[in-house]
Amino acid sequence: MDLAERRAWASTKIVNLRNELKDAEALATARACVYATGSYGRGEPSSHSDLDLFILAKNEADGKSLLRKLDEIRIKADLIEVTKGFGFKDFSRDGQYLEQHTLYEFTNALGTEHDDVTNTFTSRLLLLLESRPLVEASVHEQMINDVVAAYWRDYQDHKSDFLPAFLSNDILRLWRTFCVNYEARTTRRPDLEKAKGKIHNFKLKHSRMLTCYSALLCLLAIYGQQKTVHPTDALAIIRRTPTERLEWLRDLPHLASSRNTINALLNQYAIFLKTTDAPQDELVTQFLDQEMSRRHFDAASKFGGLMFEALNSIGQGNTFHRILVV
Repeated sequence: MDLAERRAWASTKIVNLRNELKDAEALATARACVYATGSYGRGEPSSHSDLDLFILAKNEADGKSLLRKLDEIRIKADLIEVTKGFGFKDFSRDGQYLEQHTLYEFTNALGTEHDDVTNTFTSRLLLLLESRPLVEASVHEQMINDVVAAYWRDYQDHKSDFLPAFLSNDILRLWRTFCVNYEARTTRRPDLEKAKGKIHNFKLKHSRMLTCYSALLCLLAIYGQQKTVHPTDALAIIRRTPTERLEWLRDLPHLASSRNTINALLNQYAIFLKTTDAPQDELVTQFLDQEMSRRHFDAASKFGGLMFEALNSIGQGNTFHRILVV
């Protein structure tokens, strides 16, 4: 499937899932949302893609969730049954990540040493960078607005020269966390497990990189033109998928000099999507073959090089560009 077909596939699948998740919708009404991340959140799934979900709830003034524990259990039961009916695999690690978070957790711990103690950091950033609502879309939208407001809390005093350093540093931190987690969790023996690790690394160097750096490129492009970034600019970036962000950047008149690089990024990413559009056992076979594995990682290196080129071409050494690098 090409990118347009994948987007259509994702939209149809999400609509069909929403139509079936009526029990979860009723239980979550005005209190919580469920959002998809991963390939469905990015709008680029294939028939082999898993479904990664998060539950996010509103809270009382003291931080207590508005979603009762029993209602959370009922929502999870509906999610499990409906997704099973659609042929999705069981949620990873026996549902370890299908846990409830609250807006209070997302914003109160932001920037503190307590952030990500219970996976809140990753859940919050993925909400902004690659999420699509499955349950209670209006709550999902409200949560995004509230999290962006937390990152832009100093904006009123710096409207004409606001640098989105808080958010951009967290995005960079997310990217580094993905990289560190890969190194810590990857098994390099026996060869089968080593091949699985290579597949994870290959995906990391494409989809995870694009999720993080597509947003940074957009922030950089806006700052370069306006010398500030408004909260509404951030919300517009968030509403686009990572590949849609590249397409938006490509079509900006003031970035004409970067157009060839951005087109090359999109083309290289299309090659990645085609390469990974296969069952896990077929991918393992490919990465067990040393020559084929080398070619795949040459492609990953090319993608990273193009991303670096885009960052420099769009940034042009301005203040925000310097902050992203040093």
